[in-house]
Amino acid sequence: MNSRTYLHHLLFFFLSLLGFLFFFQFLIPTAQPRLEQSKNGTGEVRKFYYVALGDSLTQGVGDKTGQGGFVPLLAQSLGNQYGYQVSYDNYGVSGNTSQQILKRLEESELVASLAKANLMTLTVGGNDLRRTILEHITQLDVAIFDEAAKDYSKRLVKIIDKARADNPHLPIYVVGIYNPFYLNFPDLTEMQTIVDNWNQTTKDTVESLEAVYFVPINELLYKGLDGEKGISQSASSPSQVVNNLLTEEDRFHPNNTGYEIMNQAVMEAIRETKKQWKNE
Repeated sequence: MNSRTYLHHLLFFFLSLLGFLFFFQFLIPTAQPRLEQSKNGTGEVRKFYYVALGDSLTQGVGDKTGQGGFVPLLAQSLGNQYGYQVSYDNYGVSGNTSQQILKRLEESELVASLAKANLMTLTVGGNDLRRTILEHITQLDVAIFDEAAKDYSKRLVKIIDKARADNPHLPIYVVGIYNPFYLNFPDLTEMQTIVDNWNQTTKDTVESLEAVYFVPINELLYKGLDGEKGISQSASSPSQVVNNLLTEEDRFHPNNTGYEIMNQAVMEAIRETKKQWKNE
């Protein structure tokens, strides 16, 4: 067995293990926290309702506080930045693909929430890509993913259309995906190319849509804090480098620092585009 085949099999093991972790996480109910921001200094207050929709990155898998990853951080940042009285609901479900998220948009509770929302964030695509990788683990040819990306792009448009069915000017921020395997499998250059292409598909899909914005996070996370200088050794396995922005439990999902970086990325995108909102 050559080294490249070994890397593919090892990657398959990691991805299969993550599938089990997703299932285990799904069985454990998570809290649905809400946050209220007090009045601003002028005594005036504007209620602001934020809906977070997506997969494990929205649910907040890896967040030691159990509060929901970047979602409560973003709610807090919105209150601090703009003086809003912020409430939010987190509709993140670990393991969800774009097809599953699309199906959930038929649920009455979610439909009602989106109808009155002032802002929505969406994390999607990572599980679609993961499924495609598992189906072609022995031949990670970049061209294989083109068709899967086209199908994903169509579903992404449908998700956005459904989310706005009763709220046509709802601002939506779509968070990209990242390569969690970069530090452990640096020789699998196809993996980074595949992630880059997938993110480009998401970006191209939303660019033509009004008040829908792509938030890239791969460059912020895949090499660890401060790039390769931030890589630390694993306490359980000193000979193995780990990404210090990912949780030690699965080395796949962000840790608390990683989620704070995601929050900062979304907030930066909001600051740059908020003047374009039509529901302000």
